[in-house]
Amino acid sequence: MRVIRLVTAGLGLTCLLAGGIPASASSVPPRASADPARQPLVWGPCSAQQTELRAAGARCTKVTVPLDHADPGGPTIEIAVSRIAATGPRAKRRGILLSNPGGPGGTGLANTLYLRPALKAAADRYDLIGFDPRFLGESTPLACAPAAPVPAPGPTTTRRAEFDRAVRDARDTARRCQEHGDNARLLPQATSRNVARDMDAIRAALGERSLSYYGVSYGADLGAVYTQMFPRRSDRIVLDSSTDPAATQYQLFQRAGEPLEEALDAWAGWTARHDGTYRLGSTPARVRRQVQELFDGAELRPVVVSGIRLTAPLLRLVLRQFIQHEEHDPALASTVHDLVDAAAGRPVEPGPELASMLELLSSPELADSMLGGALYMCGDSGWPAGGWPKDPETYWRNMEGSRVNQPVFGPLVNGMTAPCAFWRSTSREPATVIGNHVPVLMLQARYDNNVPYEGALALHRRLSGSRLVTADIRSHGVFGRGLDGLTPVPCADRAVVDYLRNGTLPAADVTCRRTEVVR
Repeated sequence: MRVIRLVTAGLGLTCLLAGGIPASASSVPPRASADPARQPLVWGPCSAQQTELRAAGARCTKVTVPLDHADPGGPTIEIAVSRIAATGPRAKRRGILLSNPGGPGGTGLANTLYLRPALKAAADRYDLIGFDPRFLGESTPLACAPAAPVPAPGPTTTRRAEFDRAVRDARDTARRCQEHGDNARLLPQATSRNVARDMDAIRAALGERSLSYYGVSYGADLGAVYTQMFPRRSDRIVLDSSTDPAATQYQLFQRAGEPLEEALDAWAGWTARHDGTYRLGSTPARVRRQVQELFDGAELRPVVVSGIRLTAPLLRLVLRQFIQHEEHDPALASTVHDLVDAAAGRPVEPGPELASMLELLSSPELADSMLGGALYMCGDSGWPAGGWPKDPETYWRNMEGSRVNQPVFGPLVNGMTAPCAFWRSTSREPATVIGNHVPVLMLQARYDNNVPYEGALALHRRLSGSRLVTADIRSHGVFGRGLDGLTPVPCADRAVVDYLRNGTLPAADVTCRRTEVVR
């Protein structure tokens, strides 16, 4: 029987499975000149793994930066960078456009290229720059020791047993990361502030006076850090789906509980209207009851699908991935239907949605996202401050207490979803206090259950030069949704393209009504 065990979950799909941390050796080059403005860049073909970049004619290089920016003469690391030159008239070239896809821990070497169709005419005015943040992807790597084999879960379990297992896994992950190689010295340098400094080093190495930027989710938070640290280098900045800069990471997790339950209510209403198809109940209350009974049962006896035992923590994670976007309501209904049948002992051939999710969760490619998520969630003081309780019993009490009002997702967002309680290697820098007048375009979905709307409002108030475009939808990420097969929000897409092309911010905050969403 294959083992799928929840180890950690970030604000998005930064979920990792036991044994999934890469074990390649950490590598830090010796001392070298790290003055970005003086280093010669050697451009060449992108790596064989970057098929989209190669097909687009991109060129790649490495920019050398200090491991510790406070010690510019000390050891250095390399940041992988890609470039697609502006295709418009030279007289209309604006500069460079960087991006970050979020995570935290997402690699971004090809991300700006991926955005090009949504950028439309604005893309022609910029050199499109992608980069892998420090210690991730093709930049200088940082790795943890390999995990020991994980025993298969038994046919029965308890809530406390699953919690204790999560604590053991979190403690082991922290130990394997912090005691491996030279990681005790490297891990404190994995911060949002240092990534922002690396971005500015890329700008300097390319000979540009400023940079423009698009970031989504954690990438939006990173963009806000850049505006605070380098306000005069910030050109046209777009922040999509951001968080409250005054909250801790653990608080951000917890605050997602209420909007997740509200999203489940909305999905239950949709599913009840389609009871003829999914047979989960003809009223929202009956649909919710089916879901609750599924979880109540899984907390005693894991659900078996295709030979895989799915515990309640993993089922919560599965539901969370679908509930983020309202277009996924049918997929979630089909998945819950399959799970209910499996829990009842009926033979189930998982539908494409559940089969794809199981394949994704067992994919070795998720290993890098766990490492990146742990790096930038546990030790980062740049944004937001960690704030992780150290006593495991605090998580247990919060999980159990949350069940009254958040019975499905409360145990997930209040639990030990990352190894951060046992993380010792943290940055010594203070958290970045956001408060500036840099012109910024912000985007946020009103019913985002990953990073709640109130967090974006808090950041909007601190970025006094910003304009906020609100989309009245349930989504995580607003710009370029059509790139992912989701329903576009034309008025938000236009605002981004107009701003990046002409430098024109909306005269006031804007709300994109549902009637303006193309379906």
